[in-house]
Amino acid sequence: MAKKPKFYVVWKGRETGVFSSWEDCKAQTNGFDGAVFKSFESKALAEQAFHDSSSHYIGKNKKVVSTLSKEALALIGEPIEDAIAVDGAWNTNTGVVEYQGVYLKTYEVLFHVGPLDDGTNNIVEFLAIVHALALSKQWHWKIPIYSDSRIALGWVNEKKARTNHPPSEKNKKLFELIARAEKWLENNTYENELLKWETKAWGENPADFGRK
Repeated sequence: MAKKPKFYVVWKGRETGVFSSWEDCKAQTNGFDGAVFKSFESKALAEQAFHDSSSHYIGKNKKVVSTLSKEALALIGEPIEDAIAVDGAWNTNTGVVEYQGVYLKTYEVLFHVGPLDDGTNNIVEFLAIVHALALSKQWHWKIPIYSDSRIALGWVNEKKARTNHPPSEKNKKLFELIARAEKWLENNTYENELLKWETKAWGENPADFGRK
């Protein structure tokens, strides 16, 4: 099935307006200090948003009521906005998985992969981190990458997806992605910090699929 086209609003960038491709949007925002942009599912919505305030569309998920003490919150601090957050989703009934990465400053979805058959949450959390690292290297981004999965962060540090999930014909594509990710980690270095997303302090990971 063909992927639905998206439209991109740039409120602040080298040029502002509505753009019909991510490449055009990136040309206006990549490396531009304080760039403000977001994707929309239709041109009509994008044009409406462009003539409105960006604050009506960006950052609404950031407010959270935390149960942690003021002292604990002070120790954790605030998340870095110039960063990528990644997350995975796993359907417990079907075993279907997917993952995505979001730019924290604008909540722009940078990538989305899936659905893929017969996986686990840890696998797609791992793949999401490596995808963000590879994309950052391609774009020369050295910004932090947040994940809420300690297990996946550990796998990336070890350069190995230590899953016990058995490969099969059904999940062949998924295991091909795992092998590719492990090979990338073996053959590449990166300067991005890999950080834990502190859900108790900051609320749900912005890359969360919202299906809990």
